[in-house]
Amino acid sequence: MQRFLRATLAACGVLAASLPATAQQPYPSAPVTLVVPFAAGSGTDAVARTVGQKLADRLRQPVLVDNKPGANGQVAAQLVSKAKPDGYTLFMTTNTTHSANPALYANLKYDPIKDFTPVARTGELPFALIVHPSVPARTMAEFIDYARAHPGKLSYATPNSTSLVAMESIKHIARVDLLGVPYKSSPQALTDLLGGQVLAYVVDLGSGKSMLTGDKVRTLGITTAQPSPLLPGVAPIGQTVKGFDLTSWNGIFGPAGMPPAVVTRINTELQAVLADKDTQDKLAQIGFQVWPTKTPEEFSQYVAQQLTHWGALIRQAGIQPE
Repeated sequence: MQRFLRATLAACGVLAASLPATAQQPYPSAPVTLVVPFAAGSGTDAVARTVGQKLADRLRQPVLVDNKPGANGQVAAQLVSKAKPDGYTLFMTTNTTHSANPALYANLKYDPIKDFTPVARTGELPFALIVHPSVPARTMAEFIDYARAHPGKLSYATPNSTSLVAMESIKHIARVDLLGVPYKSSPQALTDLLGGQVLAYVVDLGSGKSMLTGDKVRTLGITTAQPSPLLPGVAPIGQTVKGFDLTSWNGIFGPAGMPPAVVTRINTELQAVLADKDTQDKLAQIGFQVWPTKTPEEFSQYVAQQLTHWGALIRQAGIQPE
């Protein structure tokens, strides 16, 4: 009898050990966390909440937006890079963490290529240069003239890499002396611009679009090479500052080593979300232009190209890595 019991228990142990391999649940079988490297109220946060809600409907699981701002996106990037690569931790981020930071920081503690699995580019978020009404400039040309007449007097906010690289590029190309003021979040930078604590700010349309058509700020130019239908009547900065062209992209990653089947599933559902007219309309209202890559491989190539492109922009602007 004892031998029989030992044999039975051993058989049960073998069966229990084999259960994880034979009884795995299909993805997803639990809520998904979508990490955002910027504060609530930022443009990327607004995009994440719109896309996340629609993605949850298709995955039939909650998609929880988790804001982890700090260190120009480095806090969130390190968190995601160390997460389990099972598809339950995703990262909606931008050129800040994956294109600019490698050239802005000498000792970055993550690798934008090796530490992440690209899933899909979702689109781009145009930026615009706005100034406080106390600045007597209504065009980019007038802004440049005023800055040259008052060297070191015009302050500008830099809560992210796009704002920083945009203003440093303007300074370099137009040869003007402006005073940079770093910020931890876009909402705080916008609040201080409205209050006159800083006088200029290259703001993403996601967090600033509602302000751009009012009288609380003056919009002087858009960062893209072509005019944007999201901001009609506003000329590209490059028409005055020759050679200036800056586009902020947005996309979704996971940690390195995600199962290909899970990556394909998420990409497929994202394609459907971004093709949805209601999603496109909601994103357009916050200044976001839908522009998805078709495959993870296409997104991977785009990320590598943008890493090279932003590195060149940063070096040309004379920005030294911290």
